[in-house]
Amino acid sequence: MLVLLPPSEGKASPEPVAGVEESVLRLEALSLPELTAARERVLAELVALCADAAGGEGGPGDGGPGEDAKAREVLGLSEGLRGEIAKNAALRTAPVRPAGQIYTGVLYDALGLATLDAAARVRAERALLVFSGLWGAVRVGDPIPSYRCSGGVKLPGTGALAAFWRPALREVLPQVAGDGLVLDLRSAAYAAMWRPQGEVAGRTVTVRVLQSKIVDGVEKRSVVSHFNKATKGRLVRSLLSEGAQPRTPGELATALCDLGYAVEHPAPAGPGRVTRLDVVVTDVH
Repeated sequence: MLVLLPPSEGKASPEPVAGVEESVLRLEALSLPELTAARERVLAELVALCADAAGGEGGPGDGGPGEDAKAREVLGLSEGLRGEIAKNAALRTAPVRPAGQIYTGVLYDALGLATLDAAARVRAERALLVFSGLWGAVRVGDPIPSYRCSGGVKLPGTGALAAFWRPALREVLPQVAGDGLVLDLRSAAYAAMWRPQGEVAGRTVTVRVLQSKIVDGVEKRSVVSHFNKATKGRLVRSLLSEGAQPRTPGELATALCDLGYAVEHPAPAGPGRVTRLDVVVTDVH
């Protein structure tokens, strides 16, 4: 099973560890080496953009308010997040940690990679693939620095990153998916980077989280927005912890039901079509 995840907007910034020699980014050390050239192109432009803005007087570019405003506009950053520009400018020399330690937020808190047992952590490193505007896609064990570059960014030279990554990911990801089930939990910006096609789409499942409430004796359901991330993180953790290996959408629905989730078994989606699975919750937290 391959599980496709979005990254988190906010990311942990690695702190020096006593007695541990710091290492820095090496693109060739990342999984999916076929993406190395594309990663280098995005990295080079992102670092140059942010170095111009963070350079200050005498630095690269004019380092003035105009460059700072340009970088913030490109990256979609508020004034309060201008520190992210300096972080990006130093990406090549910044300390790295496994991607699973860099990504934070609701989904990753619920997934709790650090507290999985040893066998489940091995499964996570094999099964989880995190999409990224900067890296394309990485495994949770890949050593990366903290950065800020969402999938919705449009760089001045490279252009819209979702469109930039499509050709490279189209070539690589069918091989990564192999012949197993693909559980696609990405948000819209990252789903746009690669859409399973043909036979791979036929064994791909997305998940919609619905909240069930009883109103005047009648069940009402609504789509959960923010807290759907927590539910998705918990269900991935459950699958990893139990070592579940469903190979079809129906087997996935059965596995989740066995793990205590309220799941509606999917109707057949038809050849070459992605299946949607509805997970029903009563409480959102």
